[in-house]
Amino acid sequence: MHHSTEFYINGRWVAPATLRPLPVIDPSTEEVCATISLGDQADTDAAVAAARAAFDGWAATPIPERIAALERLLAAYTARAEDMAQAITAEMGAPIDWSRQQQVTSGDWHFEGFLAAAKEMEWDRPLGPHAPGERIFHEPIGVVALITPWNWPMNQIALKVAPALLAGCTMVLKPSEVAPLSGLVFAEIVDAAGIPPGVFNLVNGDGPGVGSQLSAHPDVDMVSFTGSTRAGRLISIAAADTIKRVSLELGGKGANIIFADADDKAVKRGATRCFNNSGQSCNAPTRMLVQRDRYEAAVEIAARVAEETPVIPAAQEGRGIGPVVSEVQFDKIQTLIQTGIDQGARLVAGGTGRPGHLNRGFFVRPTVFADVTPDMTIYREEIFGPVLSIIPFDTEEDAVRMANDTVYGLTNYIQTTDKDRLRRMARRLKSGMVECNGKGFGKGSPFGGMKQSGNGREGGPWGIHEFLEVKTVSDWD
Repeated sequence: MHHSTEFYINGRWVAPATLRPLPVIDPSTEEVCATISLGDQADTDAAVAAARAAFDGWAATPIPERIAALERLLAAYTARAEDMAQAITAEMGAPIDWSRQQQVTSGDWHFEGFLAAAKEMEWDRPLGPHAPGERIFHEPIGVVALITPWNWPMNQIALKVAPALLAGCTMVLKPSEVAPLSGLVFAEIVDAAGIPPGVFNLVNGDGPGVGSQLSAHPDVDMVSFTGSTRAGRLISIAAADTIKRVSLELGGKGANIIFADADDKAVKRGATRCFNNSGQSCNAPTRMLVQRDRYEAAVEIAARVAEETPVIPAAQEGRGIGPVVSEVQFDKIQTLIQTGIDQGARLVAGGTGRPGHLNRGFFVRPTVFADVTPDMTIYREEIFGPVLSIIPFDTEEDAVRMANDTVYGLTNYIQTTDKDRLRRMARRLKSGMVECNGKGFGKGSPFGGMKQSGNGREGGPWGIHEFLEVKTVSDWD
C-alpha cells in the first residue's frame, strides 16, 4: 500500500509533519504486514483546518447533491470490495470469507440504509398550525472527528462517514492504529468518488495522541467515537472544555435469555453468535442465561459448538474464526479465562493457550464456562474474545434481574415462543437493542446503548440526526 505512511488531507495524500513509524502486525503470523506513521499535533491541526475551510461550501450543498455524493461513494466502495477484504484480513485477522461476506458488506449495507433514510427525511418543516410562519431546520453541526475501532472497521466507518456526509458536515477520521489499512483503502475510495477536498480527511494516530488532540480541538464541533468504555470516558473529559457534542458507542455484556420453550436451535445459535468474529463484537451475547429445565442440555450443546468451531489462519478460506487482533488482546483474554477457572467457574470447553494445531498467531480457543455466578469477573467484565458464560435461572423475574445486573446496556437477546412473555421481557430489559428469536434488525435500524454502553444512536435517520443541529425560525412565511 503505497500511501501507508501518508495522511489524506484536503483531497491529497501528504507526508506527516514528522515520520513516526508504527508497524502493523498480522495477527495470524505475528509478522509485520505494513508500516504506518502516527500523526502529531501539526497533522491534526492541518486536517481540522482543511475540514473547517471546506465546511461552509459543503454545508450549503443541496441535499440531492450530498445524496449523489454518497451514491458515488457506494459505487466506488463496491468496486474495491476485494481490496478491502484483504486489508481487513491482514490487519485484524478476520478469516477472508468472513471479511468478504460480513466485514466488507456491513459497509455498503449501512450506505444503502442511510441513502434510503436521507431521501425520506424532512430536512425542514413548519412547526405546526398553532404557530403560523414558524419553521424548523436541520443543519450540519460543523467539523466532526470520527474515531473508529479495529473490530468492525468498515461497519463503524460507514456508520459515521455516511451520515456526516449527508448531514453536510466535514470530517477528520482517525481509524484504529491497530487496524489502519482498511481506513487507508477507504480514503482511496473517497478520493475516487470525487468527494470535494477537505470534506473528508484521514490522519492515523493513537488515542493519547491524535485521538486526544481531536477530542480537545477548539475547531472540532463534535466527536463520534466507537470503542471501549474506558476510552469513551477519557474522550468525554477531553471534550468537556469546549462543550462539544460527544456521541459514544461503547462496550457491552449482552445477556442471551433462553426460556424452556425456546426453539431447538436457540443454544447453538447463541453460542455461534458469541464466537463469531472471534468474540470481538460489543453486542456479542456473552452471558447465556438458561432456564433450569434446559440448563444442563444447553451446557452440553454450547460445549459441542465450541469444540466444533474451526480456528483458522485468516488467509485460509472456509468457515471458522481467526485470531484475535493483537498480543495485548490475546494476553488479556488468557488472563480472564484463567481468572474464570481460579474463581470456580466450570470449564466445559476450551481454556487457556492456543488451539493445539497452531503454534503462532494470536489464536484463542473457543471457551465455555458453566455455573458462572454474578460475583465472578467473567460475569461482569467485557472479555472481547470467544468466551461464553452460562448461568441458570428459574423465573422470568430472575432473568430480568440478572440481565440488567451490569453497567452495560447495549444488546440483550430473548429466546421464547411465548409472544406475551417476549413483549414483557423486551420492555423491561435495560438495553438499547433487544434481539428476539434470532431475528436480526433491519437496514437503517438504530444501533446504540444505555448506561455505560454509550449514548446516541447510529443507523438510519437516527444516525443522521446525530450530526445535525435544530434551528427554529419565526415569521418565515
